Amino acid sequence: MNHAPPNRLLWAAELPRGAFTLGTLLVRGVPADGPPGDGRSVLLIPGLGIGDRALVPMRRYLTRLGYAAETWGFGRNLGARTVGADNERVHARIEALAAQAGPVTLVGVSLGGIMARLAAHRLGADKVRQVITVASPYAGGPRATNVWRAFQLLTGEKIDDPALAARLAELARPLPVPASAIWSAGDGLVQGHACYDPHSRAIRLRGSHLGMHFRASALRAVAAELARG
Repeated sequence: MNHAPPNRLLWAAELPRGAFTLGTLLVRGVPADGPPGDGRSVLLIPGLGIGDRALVPMRRYLTRLGYAAETWGFGRNLGARTVGADNERVHARIEALAAQAGPVTLVGVSLGGIMARLAAHRLGADKVRQVITVASPYAGGPRATNVWRAFQLLTGEKIDDPALAARLAELARPLPVPASAIWSAGDGLVQGHACYDPHSRAIRLRGSHLGMHFRASALRAVAAELARG
């Protein structure tokens, strides 16, 4: 389904809202509460243009709860320029982790969630245990976002490319593993209603796109979905 992008007011407010959320995290730190983890392997995949450092607070939080959480290790996420047109480097990372500790739970932010869903489809339940997406517009077309031009610039892919369209259609199908989608109706970069579908557990939160993975409520939601899964 195609969705309209967020309105211009939400778009304009993204940067200050995201900065406020990050500032709140720096002052208060990551939450101390959450359901205890079971030691499973969790791979965190960043969004477009961001890298491992942006997910350090989430990694620390999940590690504190008792998960073997790791960031992906590839630096900034520039889509196909970073991981290959078919997600090859992400798949190889997951397969290596799964060989050590069994199926991996994937937590992907924005574009990272889209990559996580593709990996779950292509690798199956033998390698992927669960997928949690955070503000990932997998259920809408590229123009359900205000960042499709930035996507083209950073990744080198064109949203009208048939190969990209086929990949997006593939990853939007129902997953073969448990799936949860964390989203916000106040997202200014991607249409919130494009971030979930009837086949996934949908968790609605308040907040901006840029600050979502820094919000205490989002961290707790990820922990709750890990415990459920």
